[in-house]
Amino acid sequence: MSDAPRTALELARQAGGVLCERGFEQGRLEAEQLLASVLGVRRLDLYLQHDRPISPAELDRFRENVRRRLRREPVQYILGEAQFRGLLLSVDRRVLIPRPETEQLAGAVLDYAKARAGLAALDVGTGSGAIALSLAAEAPAAFDTIVATDVSAAALEVARANAGRLGLAARVEFRAGPSYLPVREGERFDVIVSNPPYVAEAEALPPEVRDWEPAGALFGGPGGTAVLDVLADGALPRLRPGGLLALEVSPPQAERMTVRLAAIGFAGCRVRRDLAGRDRIVLATREEGPG
Repeated sequence: MSDAPRTALELARQAGGVLCERGFEQGRLEAEQLLASVLGVRRLDLYLQHDRPISPAELDRFRENVRRRLRREPVQYILGEAQFRGLLLSVDRRVLIPRPETEQLAGAVLDYAKARAGLAALDVGTGSGAIALSLAAEAPAAFDTIVATDVSAAALEVARANAGRLGLAARVEFRAGPSYLPVREGERFDVIVSNPPYVAEAEALPPEVRDWEPAGALFGGPGGTAVLDVLADGALPRLRPGGLLALEVSPPQAERMTVRLAAIGFAGCRVRRDLAGRDRIVLATREEGPG
């Protein structure tokens, strides 16, 4: 980007070309997102205001954003935000970037909550608060209680800030601690949901993930199942009869988890596939009966 372009659209096209040449498949789109953020406009406005001039300060900020992307920093961290089921969440290196697979996980819980009321939900490893906040925003009549936990105090800072900015702070209680440690004695839930660390330690990851996202939220031990196993083994006594356990897993882990949950005593163990057709969400139900 040596020659200074005269308009926003020229600048986006030039930067997009640079990103594409460097192997970024969505370079043009990313350049437009980064420029729209600097200008404080929608991406569509780059076309509607195609002849908008660029100030030197705006040009400097945009070029720095492109340099960050060339270092493989995720676009969401550069922008400081990510979309999740219609919610705009603040994100940074303290939390994972919400993904479409996790949107489907939240969707599975929302399907369970349809036509129900008075439910209590526990979101273990909430990160940015994406799942808990989507339940609060999309099913306020279904959930009376939503508890969101995380072992990372830094992640909880992000989640609380998102809840406040979205006007949902009164709907979600945030607690610090690993696994079920933040759950109080005798406390029961209708839903336990988690997108835990499930990447195996030796698994190869893209540099955007490996070098930028928090390792503690990614890696689940040598086989990736260390946290999943703890969640599975401790879920039954913390669920009310008829309650749902919903876990995001890697595709090779799905069958193993359903077998483990069935052996523990869960009923209706089943797997949902993600948008790419891969086994991704494990669902299991506590049988109805005396609790």
